[in-house]
Amino acid sequence: MFASLAELTAAVGTELGTSQWHTLDQARIDLFAEATDDHQWIHVDPERAKQSQFGSTIAHGYLTMSMIPVLAKECYGVEDVRMALNYGSEKVRFPAPVPVGTAIRATAELVSATEVSGGVQAVVRFTITSAESAKPHCVAETITRFYS
Repeated sequence: MFASLAELTAAVGTELGTSQWHTLDQARIDLFAEATDDHQWIHVDPERAKQSQFGSTIAHGYLTMSMIPVLAKECYGVEDVRMALNYGSEKVRFPAPVPVGTAIRATAELVSATEVSGGVQAVVRFTITSAESAKPHCVAETITRFYS
């Protein structure tokens, strides 16, 4: 936990923390499919997916990425800010699928922190991994604007 934006800015280039484990079960995958209208069989048809190269359904890549807000809260925080806004993402990759029932977690690294009008814009690289995969499931640089 950073006490101020100045403390956050001083941490550029460091690891901010690692989140707890979160399991991506079929219920969550199905809810994401409903929310996004992405019902591709590899995500929502367990019987058909058993015959695939993965042997089961897999989480949507964007579902994995959408876990970043909850994972981020477990990695770091900044006190004494009025508001934090998601400003976007850069360099998003999905190197390995997430099979249903996999527990994932994220490690956050502060890539940059630059002054913007009224606050600081931080770029944080999240690497989402599991115990089951040698490759990460998602690597994304998120951009957050913190206003004091």
